[in-house]
Amino acid sequence: MKLKRRRKLVTYLDILDQPIRFNPFVFSRTFLLWALLGLIGGVIAGVYWIVLEFLTHQLSFFSGWLVIPVMAISGLLAGLVIHFIGDPGEIHLIVNNIRFNKGKLDPKNNPSMILSSLLCVASGGSLGPEAPLVQITGSTGTWIGKLFRLKGEELRSLSIAGMASGFTALFGAPLGGSLFSLEILHHKHAVEYYKAIIPALVASSFSYIVFALIIHLGLGPIWDLSAYEYSGVFDFGYAVLFAIIGAAFGWAFIFCTKFFKSIFKKHPLPIYIKTLVGGVLLGVIAFYLPITRYFGHHEINQLLLGNFSLTVLFAVLVFKIIAISITVTSGWRGGFIIPLFFVGATLGLIIHKLFPAIDLTLAIVSCMAAINACVTRTPMSTTILLATLTGFGHFIPILFASLTGYFLAPRIPFIGSQMERK
Repeated sequence: MKLKRRRKLVTYLDILDQPIRFNPFVFSRTFLLWALLGLIGGVIAGVYWIVLEFLTHQLSFFSGWLVIPVMAISGLLAGLVIHFIGDPGEIHLIVNNIRFNKGKLDPKNNPSMILSSLLCVASGGSLGPEAPLVQITGSTGTWIGKLFRLKGEELRSLSIAGMASGFTALFGAPLGGSLFSLEILHHKHAVEYYKAIIPALVASSFSYIVFALIIHLGLGPIWDLSAYEYSGVFDFGYAVLFAIIGAAFGWAFIFCTKFFKSIFKKHPLPIYIKTLVGGVLLGVIAFYLPITRYFGHHEINQLLLGNFSLTVLFAVLVFKIIAISITVTSGWRGGFIIPLFFVGATLGLIIHKLFPAIDLTLAIVSCMAAINACVTRTPMSTTILLATLTGFGHFIPILFASLTGYFLAPRIPFIGSQMERK
């Protein structure tokens, strides 16, 4: 008995010798790290967006035939930046580094990514700022993780949280942005890196707050498609039907991109010549169809409010797919999520023109969801993002359309690094 008492006494003395720690909550020091990353990500995204808007405004004065030399020169300058400063890579490289390079995104690529993407997006390329922001904020997460000597899954989680903070700032959907940063990493297993979901949510929330303060962003949809009334269980069937058509055009985009990629591969050119050629081609398309210029953030509203004929809508659909493919394959930098939403919106308008009895909003949202889920393999985040961006309050039809697009996607993903290494 005396021996047991002595052991207990020693144990109690050891406890008393330790520093007093009183925290009855889940809240911990790591939360502060995720919050700090989100704050920094929000500042980066806010500054990037302000500069992008300024450059876009300056270059938008050039219209008519002048868009051709402007986009050609912008492409040349972006190519020279990549040639002399370094190739920042694309979404394929980001996914590859997160999955196969211990979750490390190299910050040394950021200057090239910032300069080249600003030139490409502001001049009217058919790619958006989401991929550059994901690269920049994700690599910031890697840098902070190394600063605090994190390793393994903790470092990877912080990089993913950084990606989520950049994506959320642009789209204004913390949950959707967090899920997207996880889903985009694998073509099948949506939450392979599930340990990163809470860090991503925290960083996304703080990033959104800072970004909203910087650019005075309000709550509400960017593209108002809230005018929809549920008419019965057949609406789910319509959503799936529209999604099948959307997935077919997702395949068309993938094959179109592969076609232009094979052309550029057959004729190896320096990166600045490729971007110059891409700029000339994009300028010609923008000259004949001005609404295809830019990545679609504002143009989707123009599309919805404009009374375009069926012929024009078909031309916009075909040449927007070609424009995105040229932008992706000619070395221009940016992301293709919002451009794909633009393609989906155009397709929905065409379906409504052909069959006026069909609900316009349901057709547009279903096509937007399906084509993006088909190409990016992100059905969950696509559903949440579209519900947030469009104000479409009926969540389930979007989910049906997203899942249809996902399951009708090609077996080999468009983003090759989503596959397992053999």
